[in-house]
Amino acid sequence: MAGPSLPGGGGPHSGRGGLRGQAGPARGSIAVKLTVVLHQPQDLVNIASAVRAMANMGLERLTVVDPAEFDPRRITGIAHRTEPIVEAATLAGSLEEALADATYVVGTSARPRTAQRNYRRPRDLAPRILRRARSGSVAIVFGREDRGLSNEALDLCHEVLVIPTAAEHPSLNLAQAVLVISYELFLAGADAHEALPTGRRSLGPATTAELEEMYAALEAGLDRAEFFKARKAESVMRIVRTVFGRTGLDAHEARLIASIGYQVRNRLERLEGRMSPASDDSTDDRP
Repeated sequence: MAGPSLPGGGGPHSGRGGLRGQAGPARGSIAVKLTVVLHQPQDLVNIASAVRAMANMGLERLTVVDPAEFDPRRITGIAHRTEPIVEAATLAGSLEEALADATYVVGTSARPRTAQRNYRRPRDLAPRILRRARSGSVAIVFGREDRGLSNEALDLCHEVLVIPTAAEHPSLNLAQAVLVISYELFLAGADAHEALPTGRRSLGPATTAELEEMYAALEAGLDRAEFFKARKAESVMRIVRTVFGRTGLDAHEARLIASIGYQVRNRLERLEGRMSPASDDSTDDRP
């Protein structure tokens, strides 16, 4: 069956080459060697949602095999800011054509079938997929929405991914499956392990001296508040040290907590001074 016509005359190129180098958002990562292949997708909205999932997880290459409908403008209208993926996508008339240049092909299935195959979980296989993508072209194939990949299609795959789901509802939507597997690939890659921003400039971890000052200030404040009347100060402060020892305070945080301790102590001392008769000037017996 021939591929669909392209409204507006723009968009993907057809024919063989879905796994070869092509124009698009390539950034020199292994993502340029990893292609998502959608085999006979029936719903354009599902295609758009799958493209959005790819973009979210840094995948850049898309091949669509014999879709029921493919309109680049409608797809990018649904999945905003995905033009680089859609415009560089490849249309293929058959799965064999789409996979001709692949050196490693991974299929997908809602559940293991009776035929003997190399079934794998996404989290287990993701590191191997990334390793294979460093040395050759890798394709991950997703089947049509109503019946998935046929046995003949799975015969073209080296291994088959099965996403763990509840037994009562094992089948995922096409875009959901793309997102889950793309996420596992992203998680297995280096980008997922970058430190999250703290929201402010870090001053570095607190030194031992800064932490000791913080503990002393807290103890002084708690003591002035008579917190230790019914508790042993040594035991309480040991627990405080244990709690803060798990947090990895930076210098700013340690100083802030020390300020709280000092503020409590100073405030209570001023209150006690105002309530004491000795604080009245008329009773001051200094020479």
